Amino acid sequence: MPEIVLASASPSRHRLLTSAGITPNVVISGVDEEDPAYSQLSPRELVIALAIVKAHTVKEKIDYPAIIIGCDSTFEFEGESLGKPMTAENAIARAKKLSGKSGVLHTGHCFIDTDRGIEISDVVSTQVHFTKMSDEEIEGYVATGEPLNVAGGFTLDGLSAPLIAGIEGDPSNVIGLSLPLLRNAMNSLGYRWFELIS
Repeated sequence: MPEIVLASASPSRHRLLTSAGITPNVVISGVDEEDPAYSQLSPRELVIALAIVKAHTVKEKIDYPAIIIGCDSTFEFEGESLGKPMTAENAIARAKKLSGKSGVLHTGHCFIDTDRGIEISDVVSTQVHFTKMSDEEIEGYVATGEPLNVAGGFTLDGLSAPLIAGIEGDPSNVIGLSLPLLRNAMNSLGYRWFELIS
């Protein structure tokens, strides 16, 4: 069985895999997600392009048989792609915009089986509905620091979970990696899901 390699520094993606019984090697791609070359892409195009670049960058770094998982997420709100807020000011302004509204979390995925030379890539999109948030709640949440480095400025598996009224679609996708898509990809590559459990 090849090693499972997660081409991501995201603790949420790592937790998702381990909670599903998969212990990946983490090899961080170091790809610059803010490169201006990506600025003209639509949210869906952006996440698939970055997922593919991350997976291929990690493929060049390793020299053993592996299934590489590259992912990238962004939150689409009113046609705009909302990545990581990075600053408290951005996170507060963004949460005020999202309060009581909905958007779509897109995650691009690229799976490379280095042994077989097969690559599978796809985007999964999940609708996210936010509760009406008070300014006090927004400031309290942003003060935790959690939203600064996550796509859209919120997480379904963290401190902002009570601020999310509901979702339509795959919950693991909102966290950063669609487990149903991963399972389908593994099946397509000829592996049985429970053989991956470590």
